[in-house]
Amino acid sequence: MPTAIAVTSPDLVLPALDRHTPSAAVLQAAVRAAARGRAGRDRATGKAARQAAAGRAGPPGAYTLDQCLAEMHTLIEHHGYVIVLCPASAPPAVIRRLHTVRSVLETDRVALLRPDLPPLGLAVLALQLRQLSMCDFSPGVLASAARLLAHYIYAGALLGSVARLDRVPVDLKAHARSWVPGSQFAVLATPQPELVRLGDRNAAAPDTPALTGPAFGTRLFTAAGEQFTPDWVTTTLAPAWRVQGVTETRLPDESARWWATGKVVEFAAAIPDISVLYQLVSSVRREECHWCGLELIGDRCGFCSAPLAPPPEPAAALAAPVRAAPALDPADPRRALPAAGR
Repeated sequence: MPTAIAVTSPDLVLPALDRHTPSAAVLQAAVRAAARGRAGRDRATGKAARQAAAGRAGPPGAYTLDQCLAEMHTLIEHHGYVIVLCPASAPPAVIRRLHTVRSVLETDRVALLRPDLPPLGLAVLALQLRQLSMCDFSPGVLASAARLLAHYIYAGALLGSVARLDRVPVDLKAHARSWVPGSQFAVLATPQPELVRLGDRNAAAPDTPALTGPAFGTRLFTAAGEQFTPDWVTTTLAPAWRVQGVTETRLPDESARWWATGKVVEFAAAIPDISVLYQLVSSVRREECHWCGLELIGDRCGFCSAPLAPPPEPAAALAAPVRAAPALDPADPRRALPAAGR
């Protein structure tokens, strides 16, 4: 069985681009922990009471620790190794539960990865790892490849406000313009942060400066919130980036937290071709982790997070230098001393 790719929310599982790509495992331990965290915030703000009055269902019941352990143990038994992708903005309760499960199981077969990608970009990365899990890469190479592939994902969003955005540098002028009705901002989070104001949503602006796009072939994934439409992304950004296709999907629940606003249309452009992904990963030199013994690429192990060991120093550098005895001057009286034992 291939290495399992697991995510912490069902909306991080994108549809496969072919029938050979396996799906991702959705960790109910993380889903329930996040739901319980939201329920606690709702009770504090009175939102839970309003939902109950409206007849809406509450959060699902909590997963016991035994259930969480059984869930992860089953994945390890079936797949051997598990790579978990978790958003960097996930609630602390989710992170604690994942670390608790791995610690109690006392296993080195679970990799917990939190790439600094927006939620849709993380879902795209999970899709790429799912594609590569069918190849002949070892679990260690597959886990450490996540850092490499993240550099080739162009992830951003169309936002109605950047007033509370703290994951991308925002100048004071952009903060002030966030309060102007109809303002929209195109933001690129990775690989290099950029921010462009698009102006009034009803004004056609064909000369609006575009965000810096990838210089290689990509497919564009987009997800719109309830209050926004992806028109600018599909009609302006996609042609400017010369993408090979556009896939619309559901907006992840974590997007509003990551972008600090509910008025968002996320987008992410990434390499869709598995042969290109395979060549990209296989071209990197493989090393052995000095701590857990797994293969890795790059400078850090994806499973134990140990950094790559520095190369050993040459043997010549380790040997102590031999100092030659100083030559004695002919006039030195020590030359006339008799040898010992004479």
